[in-house]
Amino acid sequence: MDLGLRGKVAMVAAASQGLGKAVALGFAREGANLAICSRNETALEVVAKATRAYGVDTLAVPADVTRAEDITRFIERTVSHFGGIDILVTNAGGPPAGTFQDFPDDAAWQAAFELTLMSAVRLIRGVLPSMRARGGGAIIVMTSSSIKVPIPNLILSNVFRAGVAALAKTLAEEFAPYNIRVNNVLPGRIATERLLYLDQVTAERAGVSVEEVRQRTIAEIPLGRYGDPEEFANAVVFLASERASYITGASLQVDGGYIKCIY
Repeated sequence: MDLGLRGKVAMVAAASQGLGKAVALGFAREGANLAICSRNETALEVVAKATRAYGVDTLAVPADVTRAEDITRFIERTVSHFGGIDILVTNAGGPPAGTFQDFPDDAAWQAAFELTLMSAVRLIRGVLPSMRARGGGAIIVMTSSSIKVPIPNLILSNVFRAGVAALAKTLAEEFAPYNIRVNNVLPGRIATERLLYLDQVTAERAGVSVEEVRQRTIAEIPLGRYGDPEEFANAVVFLASERASYITGASLQVDGGYIKCIY
């Protein structure tokens, strides 16, 4: 199936590792040109080189998505380099694990707010003029299964990712007259560095091995395994493509059946 992405311009935030990296490579395989960012410049250049191997033009911009000025620079350089933006994938590393009582100071809450919610707000606000000028676009908001079922020991992520999901749902209606689609994508247990960190934290709290935590979780996933980052990326790339032109305001679960709720 031709997804109609060849020559499109896709921005992917936090693309030096994990799901962001997988998504960037997914777009490259479909022939989309890329603008990617990360705080880790060395890792970012490795990803840029890998995407260019597919014959696409990739702009790599070192940027911290918790800083408004970095987001502005990332967007300005993308527009200057490519002439406009067709696709935005919002993404950021997750806040630290912990319970409500682990974060008594406002600083942790403010940092999670800037990382998870405001990074999405600023990225979307920044690309909107270009997408309107080009007659439309697609915004994919990478969030979490926690917007359906809160995850124990992830109070900061649970709170702010729910806000991001509400933002996307609201903007899907607001942006529809501009032919800009906005959708959430919810990763379940996808095998990334972030998941390994979370499994390690859970294991330490429970006093068991990481492998035991992993096996307990896998037992709750109907497909019986953790997902591969490329499987998640395939869903993101499809939602951003012309083949998903009538999908907006949706929250797509990529979780092997892990989320049990009906809605």
